[in-house]
Amino acid sequence: MSPRVVGADDVDSAAQAGILAVGPRDVVTPLARERARERGVEIVVATPGTTAAVSGDRRARPTSSVPAGDPGPGAAATSSVAPPRPAPAAPRPSPAGARPPTVTGRSATAPRPVRPPSGALFRRGAPLPRAVRPGAVRRAVVVGAGNVGTVTAMRLADADVFGEIVLVDVDEGRARGVALDLAHSAALGGFATRVRGCETVEEAGAADYVVITAGRARQPGMSRADLVGTNAAIVGDVAARLARTSPDAVLVVVTNPLDEMTQHAWRASGFPAERVVGMAGVLDTARFRALAAPAAPDRPDRVRALALGSHGEEMVIPLSQATVGGGPLTDAVDRAVLDAAVDRARGSGAEVVGLLRSGSAFLAPGTAAASMVLAMVRDTGEVLPAAVLADGAYGIRGVYVGLPVRLGRGGVREIVEVDLAPAELAALRAAADRIRERVGALAP
Repeated sequence: MSPRVVGADDVDSAAQAGILAVGPRDVVTPLARERARERGVEIVVATPGTTAAVSGDRRARPTSSVPAGDPGPGAAATSSVAPPRPAPAAPRPSPAGARPPTVTGRSATAPRPVRPPSGALFRRGAPLPRAVRPGAVRRAVVVGAGNVGTVTAMRLADADVFGEIVLVDVDEGRARGVALDLAHSAALGGFATRVRGCETVEEAGAADYVVITAGRARQPGMSRADLVGTNAAIVGDVAARLARTSPDAVLVVVTNPLDEMTQHAWRASGFPAERVVGMAGVLDTARFRALAAPAAPDRPDRVRALALGSHGEEMVIPLSQATVGGGPLTDAVDRAVLDAAVDRARGSGAEVVGLLRSGSAFLAPGTAAASMVLAMVRDTGEVLPAAVLADGAYGIRGVYVGLPVRLGRGGVREIVEVDLAPAELAALRAAADRIRERVGALAP
């Protein structure tokens, strides 16, 4: 019988029995092994003269049991009897009184089981990946395969630091379609990240990082606050389910209204506050840098600033902390021009919505979300603005608000205090008070 390639679908079919029988020459894909671990399916190798249990009777097993995730030379599923293998060579005689050497509890003279294959093939129709580098992060999940989720997944895949990116959407066809389209760009983008799409976070599997973009998008004439009721139900449900499927993940919330949804996700998940952060400050800072750079004049990436407070009208951009080319931005640009750039940054989301006429901004938001995740994955320790639970810094406590934070592999390392002008500090505290009022109205 010719060797077969077995994937995750074969594991799913064997889930009820709990055993998946494979032949010595078959190919078990890495994705199938991973699905077997997730679903508690034991992968076993059929040996000559035996049959495999595939109907729930675990007593009739093949003689070789194979750990689902153990790499090695080859196998994939078949319930037929495997072809005969050559008889093992006769053992060499041991010195008198010597014990035969053992390997993981087996006599060296006993036949070794056939192991599942290396990760050379993982599923039909997808690019063949390089082996995941030592220390590489296993999986990131993006919940919501709309425009923001698509850009986020694209940036994360392109960074080539994850073993797998999974897009999750209630419209499973969209999630799978976007994932397949993105996978097709691997050769063009020069990345080996696997990409797939599914309908639920449970199907996605345990993740190291999760970006929540799911929710209703803002339409012309709508404020972020108009989305509270609808999106709170979505975010709360997703966060609670993620707590069960990915109990060690870091959550990055993008859904609007950002500040309220981040605190809602923290409550619903029950996670430590350092593992639930909101993406707002990175996006708002990028918008301000892009708007202020032409007046400098300089490149946007040479402008440094922090967007704090709320993702909206209470946004605070302390110009006392803004620089360009290493010098104060206020020395290079007229204050009235900078004030206008701050005002436009506050309203940039609505400006994009108005121009698009349908839907909201997605290129910069998706890129901003991915940049936060990558800062954590790479453990850079860089300081970025993010919506975090205030711990008393800046005289604010017990509410999610945009503050400067140092990010690391496990989320927020610390909240960083910078010297703000008295008016800037007062504006930041006022923003926190307004957010607290809105969160209080949202609480059950």
